[in-house]
Parts: sequence; C-alpha cells; structure tokens
Amino acid sequence: MQDSRAERAELAPRLEALVRKAGEIAMAYFRPGERTSAHVTYKNGGSPVTEADIAVDRFLREGMSALAPKIGWLSEETTDSADRLSMPEIAVVDPIDGTTAFVRGDARWAVSLAVVEEGRPVAGVVHAPALERTFTAFAGHGAYLNGEPIRVSARTALEGARVVAPGGLATALEKSRYRFAIAPRSPSLALRLVEVARGADDLVFAGPNSRDWDIAAADVILREAGGALFEMSGGPLVYNRASSRREGLIAAPAALIEDSLDLAHAALKGKL
Repeated sequence: MQDSRAERAELAPRLEALVRKAGEIAMAYFRPGERTSAHVTYKNGGSPVTEADIAVDRFLREGMSALAPKIGWLSEETTDSADRLSMPEIAVVDPIDGTTAFVRGDARWAVSLAVVEEGRPVAGVVHAPALERTFTAFAGHGAYLNGEPIRVSARTALEGARVVAPGGLATALEKSRYRFAIAPRSPSLALRLVEVARGADDLVFAGPNSRDWDIAAADVILREAGGALFEMSGGPLVYNRASSRREGLIAAPAALIEDSLDLAHAALKGKL
C-alpha cells in the first residue's frame, strides 16, 4: 500500500479518521450502564455479535477499499478467504473488540484496525470511543494516545510489576516469590495490550485462542512504544497465516520479555 515511511505517515491521519468514524457508528448503539440498543445474536460457542459489529465491519471494509483498493482483508465478522494469503498487504480488523462489554453497557471495548505488510503490522489504531481514548502507531513514527506520545514503563525487573492475567495464572502469580500487583482484566484484549504500551500496566498474559484481529493493531502500538508481544512459545508474531488462532501471549516492555517468558513457563509447570 505504501512504499516509504513518509507515505505511511501521510496515511496515518486517514486511517485514524476512518476508525474514529467507525467508533461513531458503534456509539449510536451503545448505552452506558445499560444493554445495547443493537440486535444481538450468538455464534457457535455462545459469543455475541450485534448489528453494530456488522455495521462497523462493513464501513471499515468499504473505507479500506477506498484507501487501498488492492489490500487484503481479515476480520472477525467477515467470512475468511484464502485469497488474502497471497497478498503482501492486508487489513486486520476487529469491528468491536469486547462485544460482551459493549452489549452490557461496559465502556471497555474498542474498534481495532491494523495494516499488515509481509507478515508484520506496520500501522495500527485501537479506538475506545466510550473511554475517549485513541491509540495509534505507524512503524518508525512512534506510538500515541490521543495524539500524545506514549512509552512502556521503565521497569527492568519483575519484582513489584503490575500484571494482568487470566484467573488461574493470576492466582499462581500471587503465590510466586515476586510481589506482583494483580491488576483488573479488561474485557477487550486489545485494550489490555495497549495499557502496557502506555505504561499503565507492566505485563499482560493472555490465554490461548485469541485471534489475529484481537492483537494486530495493539502489536504495532506496543512495538512503537518500546514493548513487545510474544507467544509463550517465544518469538515475535507473524501474521497473515492460514490460521488466525494464537497460543498464550505475553505483552511487556522489551526489557522484561525474557524474564516474563521464563515466569510464564514456570507458572504453567506449577514451579513458581
């Protein structure tokens, strides 16, 4: 889509504007503290999908087609196609990350859009309109929250870290030799990850079965803020694979990734 950092920077405000407009569409159905006005159905497995998810998905697909006619597409609310695998660039979208929260009137949900080039996200927007927070990043240009630069925490040791983790792992971490502060867990994985990017949390652990649309935009935001997102098996993530499903994940400042991987493996083996 873009062949230089300068051209990508020019695209940045257009992507952000597109996602902000998508957020306005979602907000028309959102009722703070109350059940959404949107019609709700349920997928196999019981997760909800609303007419707001579908409306945002359609809007973003049309918008990205106008901005980049040759870009591929991967979205939670669109039937996947193997055609994207042969495309050097794809958009990876979660129209509403945290739909369960959205349905019940909880403000912790976000519209998430990433541009992936040759397997890695190079642009990302995570927009939480009900929280009035918009996270953006473009490779080589830093990460921002509402237009202000953000960085991960300066922590270099696990002791005292503020950690977000699933229930079982959080219990194990509380019993470890480290004095962790276990932080509340947002319903939106994208929002959990960008909290590390802005330094509000130090570590986020996520269980298996997240999907690329949950994490791609937050991945580039983390990287540009001085952090990293890894699978617990180790190594940076590669996108636009046949399967969008992920194993357990760790988000942390770059200085803590190695120790965090060791910590996660010890926790999984019951050796904390």
